[in-house]
Formats: sequence, C-alpha cells, structure tokens
Amino acid sequence: MSNSLGKAFVTGGSGFVGRNLIGALIERGVIVSALARSDAAIAAVEAAGATAIRGDLDSLEAMRDGMTGCDVVFHAAAVVTLWGDPDYFHRINVRGTQNVIDAAKTAGVTRLVHVSTEAVLAGGKPIVDADETWPYPRKPAGLYPLTKGLAEQRVLAANSAQLTTVAVRPPLIWGRGDSSVLPQLIGAVRAGRWTWFDGGHYAHTTTHVANVVEGLLCAAERGRGGEVYFISDGETADFRDFISAYLNTQGVSPGDKSVPMWLARIVASGGEWAWRTFKLKGEPPLPCTVLYVMGQKLTVNDAKARRELGYEGRMTRQQGLAEMNAAAEIS
Repeated sequence: MSNSLGKAFVTGGSGFVGRNLIGALIERGVIVSALARSDAAIAAVEAAGATAIRGDLDSLEAMRDGMTGCDVVFHAAAVVTLWGDPDYFHRINVRGTQNVIDAAKTAGVTRLVHVSTEAVLAGGKPIVDADETWPYPRKPAGLYPLTKGLAEQRVLAANSAQLTTVAVRPPLIWGRGDSSVLPQLIGAVRAGRWTWFDGGHYAHTTTHVANVVEGLLCAAERGRGGEVYFISDGETADFRDFISAYLNTQGVSPGDKSVPMWLARIVASGGEWAWRTFKLKGEPPLPCTVLYVMGQKLTVNDAKARRELGYEGRMTRQQGLAEMNAAAEIS
C-alpha cells in the first residue's frame, strides 16, 4: 500500500478488526480518528494510536466533525451477536450505516470502505465457491445476515462521483486478540453447548485479521466504486480441524459431540419460533445464523480482490496459529 492516505476515520475502532486496522494505519503514518461510545472504547482506540471521537452511530454531528479532512472512512462498527432485539439490529447495522454514509457526504469525504461479511449470503443452502455475483438470499438466516445485507446494499447504492463506496467481505475472522468469535466458541464449549453438525468435517473459508486489514487497505487504495470484494486466507480449511486448532491455542478442547444436520435444523427453527412467539429471555439454544454460517460448507472465491486490488493474504493459517500458540506460552 502506498502512503496516499493522510487521514482516516474509523467506526468500530475498539473492536477486533478496528484495533488492528488502526494499528496498521498508524504504522503507515496515517492520522487516525475513531468513533468511541464509552470510556472503555475511548481507552481502546487511544491505546491503538487513534484520536477518540466520543459518540455512537446516532451521533451525526460527532461523526461529521471527526470525518472532516479525512481521505477515507472505514466503517467497521456493527451488532455482531447472534440473537437480539430486531429494532436494535436495524438501528445499529442499517440506520447506523446510513448515518455513516450521510456524515461522510456532509464532511466531504471521498471514499468509504465498509466491513461486510459472508453472512449476508446465508439463507439456508450451503455457500460453495461463492464469488461477488452470488445473490442475496430471499430469506436471510437471522437478524445479523439480514441487517448486514441491508447495510451493504445501502453502502453500494450510495456510490457516486463525490463518494466512492466499497464493501469488503471477509469470512470467519480470526487471530490473536479475537474479542468476537473466539470468546463465544470458548463460552459454548465450557457451558457444554458446543456440538459439531454432521461431524464438522466440511470445507470452510477463513480470514486472519491481518489479512482483513490488508484487504481493507487495498480497498481504500484501489477498490472500484459500488463493488464488493471477498477476501480470505486463500486455501480453505476443514472446519472441524481449524476450530479445534483455534480453540487448542487457548487450552480448550471442543470434544467430539455431534448431531445430524436434519435434527439441528429442527432445533434451530423450532427454538427461534418459540423465542419469538413467547418473547423468552436470552437466546435460543441454536440460532439459525450459527447453523447456516458455521454448520455447513461455506467457501468463497477471492480472485476478484487478488486481481483488482492486488490483495495477497500474506498471513498464512499456519503462521497465525503459531503466533497464537506462542502468545499462549508466554502468558
């Protein structure tokens, strides 16, 4: 990446992707401001090297002021839970994204890079070797796929001569310092809720956080307006082998418990129906999002990003796992 970016604004800067992105931008001499809605978030973005702008995705004025003079906005903030209040999902993921777009336009920013997800394609059937032409599902598998898909569509529709908008889709983000997926996996194992579906041996695409950051920076430099780009670690993994190795870096074993996919579908759909109908507290035992994003084959093709953006995916799976094992030994 060249040094053409002088100043950047980041939403979601205290999150897993955001912290790593801020660090990479700072290393390249970019001046970074980041939206932060709490004292803890302010501390996290400042520790990463950014100037904190207090506010949230409803804070249009704060975002506009923080974005003024920026060359690019990276939008990484989102609700990433598997279950919850539909209004909250829509407020943060959809209306929040629209607020980011509106603030960027008002501030005169010329480039917006949106952190999307492969989950926008989740609708039941396996996603196999999907490229950017794969259609959105008629019925998304949960609030997260639904609202992230709507957010992505708003970003792409906002592309114009004044504001170039690009969406990047990294599947299954992982790596050292994971504060999103890994804690949920560990929690499920320790609570006795983890199970494989049909044995867990199916192909799955992953993306190390360092590769996510590389892809975002490439998109900021070279992404075509109104376009989506998949990025990944390249070679696919066996899901069970990868998740087992990932958990093992933390001294956690997922075990061998497995259920047939047909039974998992019944449990997932029945559980969600019961929780919605009777407004039960907490979340159902098996949200559909988990089943259709992590419970079956899911592979994507990132040839477009490699061809158009010069994306390489430099961090290998072996290097990433070795890094986590080394960190665990030190701690």
